[in-house]
Amino acid sequence: MHGKVAIVTGAAQGIGRAIAQGLSAAGARIVVADLQGAEEAAAAFHHGVGVTVDVANEDDVRRLVDEVVERCATIDILVNNAGLYASLEMRPFDQIPLDEWRKVMDVNVASMFLTCRAVVPVMREHGGGKIVNISSGTPFRGVPFLLHYVTSKGAIVAFTRALAKELGTDGVLVNCVAPGFTMSAGVEAHPEVIEKLRDVSVSARTLQRDQVPEDVVGAVVFLCGPGSDFVTGQSIVIDGGQTFH
Repeated sequence: MHGKVAIVTGAAQGIGRAIAQGLSAAGARIVVADLQGAEEAAAAFHHGVGVTVDVANEDDVRRLVDEVVERCATIDILVNNAGLYASLEMRPFDQIPLDEWRKVMDVNVASMFLTCRAVVPVMREHGGGKIVNISSGTPFRGVPFLLHYVTSKGAIVAFTRALAKELGTDGVLVNCVAPGFTMSAGVEAHPEVIEKLRDVSVSARTLQRDQVPEDVVGAVVFLCGPGSDFVTGQSIVIDGGQTFH
């Protein structure tokens, strides 16, 4: 992966930060794209680039891609990791406010449409690229009381499959990674979420321990690297054997 340029959204902390570290260790130049802390996080990487961006905002995403091309000349890898989860309240579907539903869809789904639409022309111009979208194990299990989140993550799986079909002839490979309940910085900032979900998640796994951000890294690095050059449209569930897909 030496010489490759990788944008990782939501990479200032948590799973995104761990993914950025894994890609950097494999030789990629990292672009941290986040709403907060992007520049500070990027400083930890060799020739790292930090761009403050709202991935659900079309103008922001266009500016992100223009800045990366200006500073790095190309974009080889896009990891769509930014999303809403831990701050969401678990409640029956008919109590979810419409504004909250729309916000989840904007941040978790529309953002991927915007980033892919902006990045793919650059990848086409340079002969191809790798896109990895971060979904969740929840749509494969039908988890209740988070209907907007689960729906958004299921949409990412469908988005990945359809986009992979469109972009195969361009040499752009699109895959998906679906983590289980992960003890990330975002989750740890919400003790009420841990109280509700930690024990039930661990007890349901074949490998009965906490999932940490580093558990997701290997699959993402594989899907971004040369070993996956004949893999596209796939979803890999990483949840310690809670879900068999």
